[in-house]
Amino acid sequence: MKIGFIGMGNMAQAIAAGFIYSDKVDGADVYAYAPHQDKLKSNAAKIGFVPAPTPKALVKSVDVVVIACKPYQVEEVLEELKEELKDKALISIAAGWTHEKYAKLLGSETRIQCVMPNTPAMVGEGVLLFERVNSLKEDERSELIDLFGSLGLVEELPTELMNIGTAITGCGPAFMDMIMEAYADAAVKYGIPRTLAYKFVSQTMLGSAKLQLQSGSHPGVLKDAVCSPAGSTIRGVEALEVNGLRAACMKSVDAVVDFQEKRK
Repeated sequence: MKIGFIGMGNMAQAIAAGFIYSDKVDGADVYAYAPHQDKLKSNAAKIGFVPAPTPKALVKSVDVVVIACKPYQVEEVLEELKEELKDKALISIAAGWTHEKYAKLLGSETRIQCVMPNTPAMVGEGVLLFERVNSLKEDERSELIDLFGSLGLVEELPTELMNIGTAITGCGPAFMDMIMEAYADAAVKYGIPRTLAYKFVSQTMLGSAKLQLQSGSHPGVLKDAVCSPAGSTIRGVEALEVNGLRAACMKSVDAVVDFQEKRK
């Protein structure tokens, strides 16, 4: 399978690197095009993919095309490449784009799958949401799910849940980062050096998440296990409840969903 990326921003670089470093795809079979050729060639030297001089040259060289440009650029890219994309598989990581939107522009001659990744894919701990509606061949889709699995957790969602899934997994890393920063600030306030503070907080979040995933326990059960009667942790939990942690988290998702709805 030869794969080509139209657009080579941070997310596309992370995905390409994940594919190559996992040995799922040889670097010689991964192509990329971006307008800034000097930067593209520099990234190609670091990651190991093949830089393409034009979008059309890229599409002609590959079996699978990954649309990784900005969402507002997609329609212009498709207009230029519509003929070349016939009988190709197209993977889109552009936010807000669905199988239906692509099919209206490309027809049935291009096989389409929308995927929403997130930034932890850069370290092999991402969440990759596959839109359930797709027009890939069955064996082709299985191969691509296995390939994206090298970047983290792959899950399938119906189209109507892709936006909320993206709000949680796509925007979520920023929310987690804010929580980590806040607790690191608290550690610094009481004398822990900032470098150590980030290390302690990040490892605590990572460990707590891993414990939940591996045990399958309800987060409330894990929280209760840390809260001794009349102890210190339950006082911190009370402070979080009084200051609206749960409500603030839910409101952050409401804000994303409201924005997505207005953008439609």
